[in-house]
Amino acid sequence: MGTIPRMTGTGDGQPSLRLDISRQEALRHASELIAQAWKSFDRFRPQEPPIDERVRALLQTTLPEGGVPVHEAMNDAGRILDGSISQARPRYFAFIGSSGLEIGVIGDAIAAAYDINLAVDARAATMIERQAVRWAGEFVGFPSESGAFTSGGTVSNTTALAAARERALPLSRVKGLGGARVAVYCSKEVHYSITRAVELLGIGSENLRALPIDEHRRLWPDALARAIDEDIADGITPIAVVASAGTTLTGAIDPLAELADVCEARRVWLHVDGAYGLPAAGVPSMREAFAGLERADSVSLDAHKWLYLPKACGIVLVRRGRDLEDVFAHQEGYLPHQKHELYAVDITLEYSRPFRALKFWLAFRAHGAPAFRAAIERNLAEARLLYEEIGRYDDLEALAPPQLSIVPFRHVPPGIADVNAHNAALAEALQADGRVYLASALIDGDVYLRPCFVNFRTTEEDVLALIEITREIGLKLAGLERRV
Repeated sequence: MGTIPRMTGTGDGQPSLRLDISRQEALRHASELIAQAWKSFDRFRPQEPPIDERVRALLQTTLPEGGVPVHEAMNDAGRILDGSISQARPRYFAFIGSSGLEIGVIGDAIAAAYDINLAVDARAATMIERQAVRWAGEFVGFPSESGAFTSGGTVSNTTALAAARERALPLSRVKGLGGARVAVYCSKEVHYSITRAVELLGIGSENLRALPIDEHRRLWPDALARAIDEDIADGITPIAVVASAGTTLTGAIDPLAELADVCEARRVWLHVDGAYGLPAAGVPSMREAFAGLERADSVSLDAHKWLYLPKACGIVLVRRGRDLEDVFAHQEGYLPHQKHELYAVDITLEYSRPFRALKFWLAFRAHGAPAFRAAIERNLAEARLLYEEIGRYDDLEALAPPQLSIVPFRHVPPGIADVNAHNAALAEALQADGRVYLASALIDGDVYLRPCFVNFRTTEEDVLALIEITREIGLKLAGLERRV
């Protein structure tokens, strides 16, 4: 097919949305940009480049009233992305990142081309999402009857708690809480998405019971049982208990089996927020840490975190399919049900919903579950290696052995009066240096550096470099000579 001349109109003086090059040429250019990005991710970046003058000039432009050549626009997009912070790089250790698994990128591109909407029946795509939901449950060991792909943990957790609210207070979706006194229970280190969910659902963050944690930073079952029993005696209806399967702060895994005992005895919904840590339940060495998961009523996990897929790829799973139907199923004139079958929108919070499941399905088809298990095992080993290496140096101090792949630690050189201020400054200096990307976290009032390993590209070399660079910059900030 020949090149299509750039068009300023459609022949009748109207602007056109046709490309000014052939589709094949546009795809070749796009594939070159993606290949360049992938190549740059194979090794660490010595520094983050500054935003160049071309990008700065683009940032000052107003709404375009005329187009530019597609090649120019795509090159500008590539330039902008290359000057952005990419979580796919092997030495990105901040927060809980994504890796942008290659097959997932391809899956996103294919799905976007078809622009399928999973609000209603999309035939084969609908069936693929159901299969992918089953695969997710099988991988982590959760017996799900239903579920859906979401934008991430916030929507997944809100979905699960909406179902829990409807179970505890039937027809609350229609009548509201009606003055009912209610509560949701969690550890004090639960993710903020739970707070946001209870606020959006009318439960109220004042009714979120953030309970004490033990020496391993896990929710105390005894404290949970007491809190529920006291609330019931006071006329308060428990909506749900939220267990964390890998807290964002330290990677702690709540004792799921013991929490399930408490919930089952009191007929309270148990939701497991596993947005970060739940994929580790699919690894043989970690299964015991997740014992009791199968007894939960619902779980959430983000495949765009520790299953390495591009954002957004969240998943919510429920043990009983009816629970999602009870809270979301509906009839509208513009959405007639055929043969009494439910649409995806009858079990999800979202209406227009892209085909997120395809990249998950394609990744497991292309690589198989063992490849994901092996990658997760490597990340776990990298976390253990970092913890062991920290112990070799007098000027480094770890919070505790890692439960998953988060290893909070501090730089504690001699003569520093304010260790917290030093580590806060160190985190900023590391980001400015750019050889590794790390963020700080506040734990029990103290500032820690908080690396998290969830990237399939990260190597042991990168782990050792994290130690070396942290000590180098930390000692320089402290005005001390670097000591091996």
